[in-house]
Amino acid sequence: REIGSIVRSLGCFPTEAELHELLAKVEEEEPTGYIHLEKFLPVMTKVLLDRSYRPIPEDVLLHAFEALDVNKCGYISKEDLVKYLTEE
Repeated sequence: REIGSIVRSLGCFPTEAELHELLAKVEEEEPTGYIHLEKFLPVMTKVLLDRSYRPIPEDVLLHAFEALDVNKCGYISKEDLVKYLTEE
């Protein structure tokens, strides 16, 4: 269920159809809801090396950082970024 989140956290932004294709490559013949790491790693390594999916659009990324910039100062402090990445 979380394959989309995992792939997106690696900087890839596949469409839902592409995500289903990826899932078909790594799923067991009888889907269990789990993906074995041994099947996922080689497929995802190839995806990353081939740059198979477009990256997250710049405006989406910028909007995410603007949402974290509560003081509207145009940047996020190192401390706040560490807090968001580890606690939120």
